[in-house]
This record gives sequence, structure tokens and C-alpha cells, in this order.
Amino acid sequence: MTSEQSVEPDSSPAESEQPRHAGFTYALGRSLISPLARVVYRPRIEGRENVPRTGAVIFASNHLSFIDSIAIPVAAPRPVHFLAKSSYFEGTGLKGWLSKTFFESIGAIPVRRGAGQAALDALDLQRQLLDDGLAVALYPEGTRSTDGRLYKGRTGVAFLALQTGAPVVPVGLIGTDKVMPVGAKLPTLKERITVRFGAPLDLSPHGPASSGRARRLATDEIMAAIHALSGQELAGAYNEAPAQNTIEKIKQVLPHERR
Repeated sequence: MTSEQSVEPDSSPAESEQPRHAGFTYALGRSLISPLARVVYRPRIEGRENVPRTGAVIFASNHLSFIDSIAIPVAAPRPVHFLAKSSYFEGTGLKGWLSKTFFESIGAIPVRRGAGQAALDALDLQRQLLDDGLAVALYPEGTRSTDGRLYKGRTGVAFLALQTGAPVVPVGLIGTDKVMPVGAKLPTLKERITVRFGAPLDLSPHGPASSGRARRLATDEIMAAIHALSGQELAGAYNEAPAQNTIEKIKQVLPHERR
């Protein structure tokens, strides 16, 4: 899987097992966490009627905070899966059990950081979920925006949508960065968030997944829909860490498709 497709960039499946579908822990967690979160944080949820109730669907969202991956499952009218760092599932003792149980209860699937084949393996994991008619949440920007702007989308989400035929529901998250800013250990109770679900996008008119042009145009359509929902300032660039050496600087300025 590529950095634009997951909660954490450049991740791969933690194990070679099949993806974990929503089970008892998730069903119980969803029945408890969602109502509690709505009472405590009073999120404004708009456009729930736009979410298909059955069949494969990709939620493509802007990414402002760690709690984005909690806000979407809480607000969505159906179970949602996303990929999370395997370290959240591997702790020991009571703390480790609580962490593992919590992330399983919100639909998280463990993945390890990696690149190359590892990234492709994680992409395949998401494809399996969609092939089973489930919903997954992805971030086209790749990683969290630390300045609140909306960055250019990478093409992995579009590739997955074009390959599987799954519709893409754009999501605009507002205020999650205020509830839990980057670096904060706990969310604040003083702020409210807004979750906006847009109308599903059928990206097939752009062409096949094998076409770089189709992937780019589909990605631009996704990002335009997210922008319309979030109202963020556009960064006009990819959300990348500063280049650490000359080679990285050259790679960042050369024109190439970001997958």
C-alpha cells in the first residue's frame, strides 16, 4: 500500500492472514463507542444519506488529526475499516490489551510500515475488503496536514476505486485538528467537529486503472469534492516531509506520478 492510502504512510499487512472483517469486538465497540462519542463530542454529521448502505465503498477524506480515523466510523451509518500501525495491536499487559481491543472495536486492521512489495501487499488487503463488499476509509493526501491546508491527492485511492469499481464517498472533516492537534496525547472536550459525507463518485468515466492519466484525473475529482466539503485552503503541493538529501530533493521536483 502506498502512503496515500492509509492511516499511516507506507504500511503493509502485519501478517499474511486474510483481513479481519467486522466481528464481535467491532460490533460491541460500535454499539458502545459511537453513541458515547456523539454524546460527549456532539459531532455535526451531514450527508449520511449519501452513504450507500450495502456494497463496497471507499471513504476518501481529508486528514487533519489522529482522531479522523475515529470520527469517520463514529459518523458513518455502516461499519468502516481502515489500516492502522501494527504497534497498536502488539502491546503487552493491560495497556496492550486495551489498545488492541480499542482499535479492533473501531474497525482498524493492523499493518506494518514498509515499502515496495510490502506496500503492494497492503493495497491488496484493502482490495480484499472491497471485494467482500465492505467499506474502507483512506486519505488521498497520504499523511496529516499540520497547517490545516488541503494538499494534492496521490493516485492510490483512485487506482483502488478504478480497479474494483467501488464508488468513492468524499468526506470533509472540520475541527478534528482542534479537538486533537498533532502531538496532543488526549482530545479536548471544548471543541466540536463536523463530518460531511458527499455524494458518491463514479470514477469509471476517467478510464481504466492501468492509465496514469485516468488515475490522475480521478484523483483530482476526488480532491475537488473533498475541498468543496471541507472548505480548506488549497496547498497546491504534495504533503511531503522535507528532503533530507540531494537525491530526495531531485525526486521531489521531478515530474512524476505520485502513487
